[in-house]
Amino acid sequence: MKALCISASASNQGKTVLTTALLYHFKESVRPFKMGPDFIDPQFHKIVCQTPSINLDRYMMSKDELKWLFNKYSDRKISICEGVMGFYDGHDKKSSAYDISRLLKIPTVILLDGSGSYITVSAVLQGLKNYKKHNTIKAVILNKISSQSHYELIKKVIEKDFKDIAVLGWIKSGLESLGETHLGLDLNDLGKIEKISQDVLEHIDMKRLEKISKVHKNIKFTYPFEKIPKQNKKLAIVHDINFSFLYHDNLIFLKEIFDEVVIIDSTKDEIIPSDADIVYICGGYVETDSAYERVKNSHNFKATLIKHAQEKPIYAECAGLLYLGIAVDDKAMSSILDVSFTKENRFQRMGYYFNEDGIKGHAFHYTKPIDENSGFDRLSKSKALIGKYGSWEKNKVFGTYLHCMFRGNTKLIKKRLLP
Repeated sequence: MKALCISASASNQGKTVLTTALLYHFKESVRPFKMGPDFIDPQFHKIVCQTPSINLDRYMMSKDELKWLFNKYSDRKISICEGVMGFYDGHDKKSSAYDISRLLKIPTVILLDGSGSYITVSAVLQGLKNYKKHNTIKAVILNKISSQSHYELIKKVIEKDFKDIAVLGWIKSGLESLGETHLGLDLNDLGKIEKISQDVLEHIDMKRLEKISKVHKNIKFTYPFEKIPKQNKKLAIVHDINFSFLYHDNLIFLKEIFDEVVIIDSTKDEIIPSDADIVYICGGYVETDSAYERVKNSHNFKATLIKHAQEKPIYAECAGLLYLGIAVDDKAMSSILDVSFTKENRFQRMGYYFNEDGIKGHAFHYTKPIDENSGFDRLSKSKALIGKYGSWEKNKVFGTYLHCMFRGNTKLIKKRLLP
């Protein structure tokens, strides 16, 4: 099989643009992956190559679980894995591109900014390569290069300093950028993809890149998770343009354990089936003006969700939690849970957290409850459980700011999804 990790020295260095170009190039035969817990990039990956992207996160999964997951979904000609932040960022949580590529034995292509420099680029690469032993850096692509002669100048230095790193090519400075939102890439900005892909790959040796990407696939992996028997229950998942934050393996896992799974689109005012045993509302956006416009008149959806909540369980993450509340500022929600929220200009949580049950997850949100003490279940970055409340509950309805990977969290599944 073939696999590559795409990384850089930091965020905003062009990883996503290069990954996008490669996914478009290999779109008929690629499986995209995203290292870390991010939801936005995987959605973009899927749009570009029409294949679901899989999150690889070492903090939320054990070594064996991560190996199994990568092996399960590496089912195409090539796997392209986009790193998180810089190559070593997240190493304190064992979930950096360095950690994951090393664990999975995936060769890494480092994207380096060559603007306004030439010898110093090699010094940066020297630092990346030597900071930790046994890293997987096998190649480099130079970004923001002014000309062919500028590229040749840097290439000559790198090839002199490194005998074991291939210089695959360069990306011209001043290429059109993708649009951004307050939380990531604008998923509507797709008209530029083909042109950007052509421009990005114009000066890259794709044959050499493919040669470097060859890896050995271990086809024998024992299932490392606790097995949950098939449930004779119907699960309704609220998953649409608003509630779009759904890890693909979570969806596959839920389909494995529930007898029936249906997808509900709140923005189309679809109803919660009366025979649904449980509802899962994904995270995403409901607090922004554009997102709220799409759902504020979904009266049938809201009415059937409220009716379901009277007797049956609901599990909701982040935007799902907000929708279960009374309101976000002046935006009325369903009032199923007795809590109101307000949206701040700065994020209120960002990064990895775990709750009082020891469940590990990820949170990134700009809203906060107006009454902090109305909730329970502290979300903390330390085992001292120093943190603010992050969950709310009423009868069988539970909402939380924490995003989790389900397959390895059987304690959570049994408590919240199989009550």
